[in-house]
Amino acid sequence: MSSFSQNTTSIDSTSIISYGDKIVVKLNADTRSDTYFVSDRLTNTSLVILPNDNLRFSLSLDYEFIGFSIGFSPKLLAGNNDDDLKGKSSFTDYGFRFFLGNWTQELIYSNIQGYYIENTQDFIPGWEENEDPYIQFPNFKTIQWGGSTSYIFNNLFSFRNLVYQTEWQRKSAGSFIPKLEYIYNRFSNRVNDLKSVENAFDIKIAPSYYYTWVIDTNWFVSAYLSPGIGFRFSNSMEKLNEVILEETDEHFIKTLDSGLQLGFSSDKFIFGVNLNLDANWYNEDKTTNIEDDKFYAKLYFGYRFNAPKLIQKIFNTVNKKLDDN
Repeated sequence: MSSFSQNTTSIDSTSIISYGDKIVVKLNADTRSDTYFVSDRLTNTSLVILPNDNLRFSLSLDYEFIGFSIGFSPKLLAGNNDDDLKGKSSFTDYGFRFFLGNWTQELIYSNIQGYYIENTQDFIPGWEENEDPYIQFPNFKTIQWGGSTSYIFNNLFSFRNLVYQTEWQRKSAGSFIPKLEYIYNRFSNRVNDLKSVENAFDIKIAPSYYYTWVIDTNWFVSAYLSPGIGFRFSNSMEKLNEVILEETDEHFIKTLDSGLQLGFSSDKFIFGVNLNLDANWYNEDKTTNIEDDKFYAKLYFGYRFNAPKLIQKIFNTVNKKLDDN
């Protein structure tokens, strides 16, 4: 195994076992939902806006120093099939990642269309839950392109054990892992003759800390805390009857990302459960506060197996050339 594909230049095999030479296939199921809270302190009102996808799935594949995932939300499952009340939502999510020594790089793409107002009862007198339809925004779409770059300081801590399961943490350890995140967001909506579009670029830095407790030969518990700050640079446009209004803004962003994970790992099988909180908030103006919160649980199952000889040969050639350079 080349040093390029390892988390460190010299892994202590008594603390971390590497499975970078095996393909890891994993199925994830989570309850994540991109929820937006819009609060107006002047009128003391709030909107809770979210898509109609209570349960999401993703398939991931990791091998050597790269990985890929694709997310989807099946409509056949209970909780995802109530379009008559909450409207129809579509969800697409792609992720790509690779490792360079102690560096971890992730790239993401997400596309969600179709939202509804969860607190519809605050706006329609006499509205009854599970009987009356929610206020819906079928043309409200959010698109994200972005990425993050992280650095693992402690060579005895395995970040891959927690997130990608291409390693196995054998001894308890923690690490400071600062992260730089950069995301381009596009929000668009159309209601009758009113069309609105907002393009925003977020850049954030988060001084994260992770710790893994090995509680048995194959079991571990891990927790992390990642507060962050950053800026949003946005440009918005509204068009109504050929009248166009444009505005450019800058906002200070505060974030909090945290999680708790219980996991099992063996030479072939992996599974676990996560609880996660991902919160972002900023002041849109002097009276309006915007929050984008994600609190969710995730369940994952995975299997490790030997890569076909052709794939091994290709990656061995790539590793050799990178090491020679």
